[in-house]
Amino acid sequence: MKTLSYDIVIIGSGAGGGTVAKELAPLCKKGVRIALLEWGGRFRDQDNSRSEVEMAQKYYFESGGVQNTSQNMTFALAKAVGGSTTVYTGTSLVLPDEILEKKWAIPGLNSSNLRPRFQKYLRENNVHLLDKALINENNQLFYNACTKLGLKPSQFPVNVKNCQGLGTCNLGCAVHAKQGTHVVQIPMAEKDGVELVPFCRVDRIEENQVMATVLPAEHGLSPSPWPCGEYCIRAKKIVLCAGAIHTPALMLKSFGPYHQALGKYFTCHPALILVAQHDHEINNTFGHPKSYYCEDFMHSHSVLLETCMYFPFTLAKNLVGFGSEVDELMSDFNRLQMILVLIMDHARKENGICLDREGRPVVHYRFTREDICAFVKGIKESARIFFAAGAKRIHAPASAKFFIQAEDAPRIDELINEKEFKLGKMSIASAHLMGGCRMGENPAAAVTDSWGRVYGKKDLYVADASLFPNSSGVNPYLTIMALADRVAEAVTQDLRP
Repeated sequence: MKTLSYDIVIIGSGAGGGTVAKELAPLCKKGVRIALLEWGGRFRDQDNSRSEVEMAQKYYFESGGVQNTSQNMTFALAKAVGGSTTVYTGTSLVLPDEILEKKWAIPGLNSSNLRPRFQKYLRENNVHLLDKALINENNQLFYNACTKLGLKPSQFPVNVKNCQGLGTCNLGCAVHAKQGTHVVQIPMAEKDGVELVPFCRVDRIEENQVMATVLPAEHGLSPSPWPCGEYCIRAKKIVLCAGAIHTPALMLKSFGPYHQALGKYFTCHPALILVAQHDHEINNTFGHPKSYYCEDFMHSHSVLLETCMYFPFTLAKNLVGFGSEVDELMSDFNRLQMILVLIMDHARKENGICLDREGRPVVHYRFTREDICAFVKGIKESARIFFAAGAKRIHAPASAKFFIQAEDAPRIDELINEKEFKLGKMSIASAHLMGGCRMGENPAAAVTDSWGRVYGKKDLYVADASLFPNSSGVNPYLTIMALADRVAEAVTQDLRP
């Protein structure tokens, strides 16, 4: 085992780790040594084939098929330099004040403190509204139908630069137009002296020590600068940024369930894909896949409707049923319109992360009646949007029929119902993983303080979505960066003599 010494070790390079690395990087000029450890590899433009199955295997843990213990939901989380900022659509929304001040309600954490941090990353990561030329027909159908129904669709701001409209954002951007931490913050950190170590799996942490293993490179990517093998990395400060599954899991593996909130209160914005069939072809091979959303039902039913366009394999696993009807729908892929139904779940202690006998993370998550009601409401309203957009029929998973025809549109409330919403029958997925190391000012109820300092663990910090005390209600990416910015500030202050 090799022993190395650093002043700061950052574990994970996504929205949290990449941000912390960039914010702490100026300290390198003062002689501070910083290492950024990442389990996955670094992708270049030429490493992306845009093949759905191939890139899912390369980018995602378990090819995107991590499941909860009930096996009725999958979790998408990336294993790459840049973390999941490499594989999402670039959606960049600021945490609403209502969520921050009322739902989270953490003393010392308020909009006046976070607002400048949000503004910093809106600028730094080039967040803006996409040019209309990159909004394809799938998105425009949604917008027009919502407007026709009296709803108020909004355009997603996205963090892209020189987007070419390839449409395969969830497989990584093949031209690096998406301005994730792998494109913006990490190169800035490296320029200032932070050492990036890809293919470095952290096995456990101890007081001021990180035990890690450098693995052989995979998928034809460049190897780690450190030789393969086991390492003991000594550090004055350790910042955990491995995400809402792996950060709690690493703490549990290292320290055991020493705190009643560790691994608990996990939330994830569960979502499902709906599809409609049109008579005409829809050009979805060009343009950004996620341009609009409708939050008209968020306050009343905790459900958000978004445009989306997924790939054939992903779509097929989201269809409820087998046989000729599935074949018929899939063969008409070029005439399909899609909507994503996403619900805002709420933190409950019984939902969380624990370890199996081999020390691997396991996610316990159970849906509530409120969750199911939100899904059914979202499916009904999506059906109305589809038919208002001119669809001839739709596939709605909470219906006894595989297809609902346009002539049956007046019967939507009857045909789509909670009785037919059967968990395990349909494909529910999540990419917004939050909680497990919730922050707060009460050490008895929270794992960290509002600055990410872990209670009872000197020199240990958390700077990722596991800090969230409850779900964010919007894509968590920007909120993670703003909180990571605060954590980096705390680390800097604590380093001073």
